[in-house]
Amino acid sequence: MSKTTGGAADDLDSSAELAAELLRRRDEDQHVRGLLPDTGPWPSDVLERMRRIDADNTAFLKRVIAAHGWPGLSLVGRHAANAAWLIAQHSDADPEFQRHARDLIAEAVAKGEAPRRHLAYITDRCLVHEGQPQLYGTQYFDNGDGAGVRPRPIADLDRLDQRRAEAGLSPYAEHDARMRKRP
Repeated sequence: MSKTTGGAADDLDSSAELAAELLRRRDEDQHVRGLLPDTGPWPSDVLERMRRIDADNTAFLKRVIAAHGWPGLSLVGRHAANAAWLIAQHSDADPEFQRHARDLIAEAVAKGEAPRRHLAYITDRCLVHEGQPQLYGTQYFDNGDGAGVRPRPIADLDRLDQRRAEAGLSPYAEHDARMRKRP
């Protein structure tokens, strides 16, 4: 297999090649999501393409982790480490892997290898998938009723901004305004 179509992560000869592949996969992830319309139903062909990309990226990130551990800042640099986190965020079809990635990101944060905000976002993502209230208010949804996006349930609202600050996130009111402003 070629390095860009799902070959083993340990086939990549250098950290630079690994970083480049993570960035390529991030770009593909974001491109397909950019094809989704702002209103109306999402086209089934685009959703299927997104599912295939997410599944391939999840499998790739699993191989990266098996070969190198979490691809943190010192291994792949800031942009590619962000790409690895984004791939883990979009690994919704594999919640067990997503929880594993969350745990690895927690370890990376403790070592200075990942920003705290990555842990906040993936923690919320995992909690939402488990049917639990999120801690940081990062996860939103739009059920198509015309009311626009709104946050998934959030635990302990009185301490929300404190948790967000500790995670390096902006105050919730600012984040909420940005999220609701999106088309």
